[in-house]
Amino acid sequence: MRLPKVTSVLVVAALHFLPAEASGVQRIISLDLCTDWMLARYADPGEVAALSPMHRQFPVAWLETNWPTHDGTLERIVALKPDLVITGQYNAPLLRSRLKTLGFRVEILALPTSLQAVGEYERHFLSLLGKPATLASSPPKPIPADNPPKRLLLLGANGIGTGRGTFEDGILQRAGWSNYLREDGYLRLDLEQIATDPPDAILWAAPASRALANRFAEHPVLRRAVPRERWLSTDYWRWQCPGPWTWELVGQLQQWRD
Repeated sequence: MRLPKVTSVLVVAALHFLPAEASGVQRIISLDLCTDWMLARYADPGEVAALSPMHRQFPVAWLETNWPTHDGTLERIVALKPDLVITGQYNAPLLRSRLKTLGFRVEILALPTSLQAVGEYERHFLSLLGKPATLASSPPKPIPADNPPKRLLLLGANGIGTGRGTFEDGILQRAGWSNYLREDGYLRLDLEQIATDPPDAILWAAPASRALANRFAEHPVLRRAVPRERWLSTDYWRWQCPGPWTWELVGQLQQWRD
């Protein structure tokens, strides 16, 4: 006789509490993109029961496609019998609540809101994997800004620039740049202002797409104000989630400033 859906989930969950095999290998599941990437960077492949489906929706070149993946449903995750479920603070609140109710260990990671918190975030993640904190990435040393400092405009899609008081602003400052925008937060850009007082460089940080949202960067006013050789570009994915790649961004920006 086929069990009702909810009952079958509870039955499978009960198997989670049976004695584990003697291998001692953790079975870890991720529920969001940022924890997918952190697991792929730091976990041993044999420890990962499944990454979230988001890593296939937003692929990156360095992440191989052969990682096991769950479909995001409670039934599938329970069937995988994870020892540990990791997710970010804003993702899947209902799903993680149900998993906790069923007795699974769920660790919720707060994403860093400042550059200083990235190292702590990495070390906490490593501790969940039972790995030494010494594996965390070493941030590049800050370098003094020029006098006057070179001003960098961080340009995103839809003509939105990144201002002060943001995570991205911390990256620019650590690399020795000054943020071209003086206001806080994310701001719609004023083309007239850029034309009359252009930045020293523009960093184009948006997906490589011909979508209308990305056409703003091709505006002739911008192209005349800042010469082509002073348009910088980075991999868009590096800005999506904090992690060891954040320090790689800082190092890249330091080299460009020089």
